[in-house]
Amino acid sequence: MAAAAEPGPRAWLGGGSPRTGSPASSPDLGNGGRARLGPRSEPGSGRERVGARTPGPAAPGHTFRKVTLTKPTYCHLCSDFIWGLAGFLCDVCNFMSHEKCLKQVKTPCTSVAPSLVRVPVAHCFGPRGLYKRKFCAVCRKSLEAPALRCEVCELHVHPDCVPFACSDCRQCHQDGHRDHDVHHHHWREGNLPSGARCEVCRRTCGSSDVLAGLRCEWCGVQVHTVCSAALAPECSFGRLRTMVLPPGCVRLLSRNFSKMHCFRISESAVPEHGEGDPAADGSAPACPGREVPPQESNKQTLRIFDGSDAVHRGHFRVISVPRLAGSEEVLEAALRAYYITEDPGDFELQALPAALRSGDPGARAQAQSGGAAEAEGSRGPGPPDSVPVAEAQIIRALPRTQDVLKVYPAWLKVGVAYVSIRVTADSTARMVVLEVLPLLGRQAEGPESFQLVEVLMGSRQVQRTVLADEELLLDRLRDIRQTSLRQMNQTRFYLAESRPVAPRVSLFIGGLPPGLSLQEYSSLLDEAVAMKAGLVSVSHVYASQGAVVLDAACFAEAERLYMLVKDTAVQGRPLTALVLPDVLHTKLPPDCCPLLVFVNPKSGGLKGRDLLCSFRKLLNPHQVFELTNGGPLPGLHVFSQVPRFRVLVCGGDGTVGWVLSALEETRHRLACPEPSVAILPLGTGNDLGRVLRWGAGYSGEDLFSVLVSVDEADAVLVDRWTILLDAHEANGTENSMADLEPPKIVQMSNYCGIGIDAELSLDFHQAREEEPSKFTSRFHNKGVYVRVGLQKMSHSRSLHREIRLQVEQQEVELPSIEGLIFINIPSWGSGADLWGPDNDSRFEKPRMDDGLLEVVGVTGVMHMGQVQGGLRSGIRIAQGAYFRVTLLKATPVQVDGEPWVQAPGHIIISAVGPKVHMLRKAKQKPKKAGTPKDA
Repeated sequence: MAAAAEPGPRAWLGGGSPRTGSPASSPDLGNGGRARLGPRSEPGSGRERVGARTPGPAAPGHTFRKVTLTKPTYCHLCSDFIWGLAGFLCDVCNFMSHEKCLKQVKTPCTSVAPSLVRVPVAHCFGPRGLYKRKFCAVCRKSLEAPALRCEVCELHVHPDCVPFACSDCRQCHQDGHRDHDVHHHHWREGNLPSGARCEVCRRTCGSSDVLAGLRCEWCGVQVHTVCSAALAPECSFGRLRTMVLPPGCVRLLSRNFSKMHCFRISESAVPEHGEGDPAADGSAPACPGREVPPQESNKQTLRIFDGSDAVHRGHFRVISVPRLAGSEEVLEAALRAYYITEDPGDFELQALPAALRSGDPGARAQAQSGGAAEAEGSRGPGPPDSVPVAEAQIIRALPRTQDVLKVYPAWLKVGVAYVSIRVTADSTARMVVLEVLPLLGRQAEGPESFQLVEVLMGSRQVQRTVLADEELLLDRLRDIRQTSLRQMNQTRFYLAESRPVAPRVSLFIGGLPPGLSLQEYSSLLDEAVAMKAGLVSVSHVYASQGAVVLDAACFAEAERLYMLVKDTAVQGRPLTALVLPDVLHTKLPPDCCPLLVFVNPKSGGLKGRDLLCSFRKLLNPHQVFELTNGGPLPGLHVFSQVPRFRVLVCGGDGTVGWVLSALEETRHRLACPEPSVAILPLGTGNDLGRVLRWGAGYSGEDLFSVLVSVDEADAVLVDRWTILLDAHEANGTENSMADLEPPKIVQMSNYCGIGIDAELSLDFHQAREEEPSKFTSRFHNKGVYVRVGLQKMSHSRSLHREIRLQVEQQEVELPSIEGLIFINIPSWGSGADLWGPDNDSRFEKPRMDDGLLEVVGVTGVMHMGQVQGGLRSGIRIAQGAYFRVTLLKATPVQVDGEPWVQAPGHIIISAVGPKVHMLRKAKQKPKKAGTPKDA
C-alpha cells in the first residue's frame, strides 16, 4: 500500500499552516465548521473536475458553468446584481457568481462540505415551520414551504435536504471524541439580518435576497466570506463571554442518546411523521417531497435511488432529463441529484427490478406517508398524485480493485487534517493502522494502542463503529456504497487511541414520592424499573422535591433506564427522566459567571417556546432549562459546583416564586448559595418584574440586549416570607370541611391575598386550565380578569366577620372589607400602588428589604378597579413582621398569583430565612445630544 500525507491546505483544517499555525488565506470554520479548501481532486481519478469548467482558479468543489439568465439575480459572494444577464452557476449546489468574483469564492460546494467538517456534531431539528426570507444551507434556495431549523444553531434546510446537511452543529460539550482546549469560530453562512455589517470592512454583509455572509454562532461576529480570513481563528465568545458556559467546561458522554435527549428538548419538538426517519443514520428521507412541474413533451422523468437502503425505504429523488439524452448525461444528472461529484466513470445506472418497482415495501411506505416526489429544483406544495409514474433506476458503484481511504486523526493537535492511503483487496484495519501511524508522527508507539473507527456523520446523529483488526477495508467501502452513496459521502475513518472509556451518565429522575430515604428510593426504583445494582447507583437525593440523580456506569443500561422511566408512573404520578451533563468547575475561567436560564414555555402567551430556542443559540444549550420538564431542580443540580453564577427566570410571578423556593431548598448544596436572580417577565401581572425595572412584560425585544442588561444589572435584596397553612376542622360550622389538610409551608415574595382578590385569581386560573389554548396574549388575559371582576360586582361576603388578624401578637380590628392583602413590594395587580404615596406617621415608608409587610384592605371589586386606575388607594390596616390570620370558614387565598381555597384554620406569616438576591435593571443613561452627523 502506498501512503502519502495530503499536502498543502488540503491536509490542514485548522485555519493556519500545518507547522507554524499562522493564519492561512482560507479561514477555518471552527468547531464543526468547514474549512475553505482548494480544487477537489477525485479519489482514484487523478484529475480535477472543477477546473475543467471554471475559468481562472477553481472554487472549492464547485462545478461552474456559464449560464444565461432570464432575469437579474444576485451573486452569492458579493450580494450584488449580476448584470448583463450572464453569470456562473454551480451545477451541484446552485452557487451563483459574477465572473469577476470566481477567483474569490471560498465557500465549499455541498458535495465536498461533509469532508471539510472539522468536528462532526449532529443537528437537533425541531418541528416544521415557516421561515420568511431564509435560505436552505444545502441547495441555497429560498424556504418558501414549511422547512426545518436546528434548535441549537442557525441551520435552515428543506425537509428533503436534511439527509445532505453537514453534521456541523455547534460542539457544546466534551464527549471524549476530539476534545479541544482552544475554541475556534463556528461560522454559519447566510441568513443574516439585512442590515448586518462586516466586522472587518464595515460594509453591509447581510442580504435577504441570497445566502451570503458569515456569522460566528458563539460570539456573533458577522463578516463577508472573503473578509473572514483577516480574523484570528480563536473565538472569545464576544460580549456575552462571562455569561456563556464554555463548551470545554462541560462533559457529557452521550453515545446512546440523541441531541434531543442531551439538550433536554421536549419530545413535542420532534418532527412529525414524514419529516424524519429515526433510522440508524439519523437522517430524513431522501425523497424531495416537492411538487413535480408539468412534464414537458421532450423530457422524461426518472426516479433515482442511491442504494439498497433507499430502495428498501422508498426514498428516492426525481430528475428530469431530455428524452434524447445519452446514458452518460443521465448518470451525471443522477449523481448531481445526490450531490456526488466523483468521476461518472466509476458508476453506472441499473434499472430497478420490476418486482421492486411494483410492490416493494419502499413504494408502499411512500404511498402511506403521502409524500410527493418532484424534479430537482422545483418548489411549492403538491398532492401525492401529482407525481407521474416514472421509470426507477439505481446508482451503483463499479467494482474497484483498489481505493483511496482518508484517515483522520482522532486528536486535534496534529499537523495534518487527514492522510490518504491506497487500500487493496488484502488491506485490513490493522494494516491501515500500521501504515498511518508513521504519517502522523506516532511511529514510536505500538499499533496495539490504536484502533480504526468508522464514523457516520448523519445530520441527526453521529454514529461511531470500531472496526475489527481483520476487517477488509475494500469490502467495507464496497458495502457502504452498495447501501447508500450518500452515506459513503458522509462516512469517515478515524485513527483513535484504544484506551478504555469509563462510561458515566447522570440521569435525573423526578416525580417520585417526597420525603423518602436513599434506601427507600433505591427500593422503589428497583421495583419500578429493575435497576442493575452493579451498574447504577443513587448519587444524590432530593427528598423534599421527590427526585434523585442516578449514576450509570454502562451506556446501554443508562439508555434502557431513560426510555423505561419516561413510560413509568409511581403511585399514579408519571416519572421524569433527564440526561444531565457534568460542569467541570475547575476549568472555568476566573472571570466566568455563567447564567442559568429557566424558561416556562406556558407563560407569556406561549412565547416561552421561542425563547427556549433563542437562548439555546445565544448561550450554551446546557445552561438553558425548560421548567415544565423537571422544574428548576435539574438546572440547580448541574450548577451545584459552579462557584459563581447568576439566574434568569423567564415567566410570571408564580414562576419566579417557584424558582426562588427551589433555590432556598437547595441552598446548602450549592457552591454559590446566594446567586442573584434576574427576571424576563412573561406573565400577566409581572409585579416583581415591574419593581425591578424589567418591564411590564416581554414583547419581543432583542434577547441579546436583554442578556446585556442582565450582565449590567445591579444586585438588590428582597424580603422572602414564609407562610404556614395549618387547617383544622371548625367545630360544627356549616361550611366545615370533612377532610383535614396537613400543614404546609409556602414562600412569598410579592403579596398574599385573602378574599375577593384571591377569588378573582382563582376564577381566572380555572378558566385557563379549562381552555389553555385561548390564553395566548397578555391583553386577552387581562380581559378575562375584567369579565370575572364584573361578575363579582354584586358579591358580598363580609370578610371581616370571617377572619381574625393578629399583628405582632396584638389583635387588630378589621374594618368592613371584602379582601385582605399583605404586600411586600410597591406593585400589586399589574403595577398598581395599593399602599399609596401619601405619608402616614403611623407607619414607616415601605421598602422591599425592610423586613416588614404592609397590610391593606379593599372593600370590593369596584375599589380594586379604582386602585388599579390610580383613583384611590387601599385601606391601610397594619405593618409588621409577624402575622397570624384565623379563617373561620373556607376562604380563597392566593400567594404571588397562585390561588386555591384554604380550609378553616390558621395562617402564620413570618420573615424566616435570608433575603434573596435579585438583579435590578440599571437605569439607562440619557444619550448626549450631538450634531446630526454624530447622531
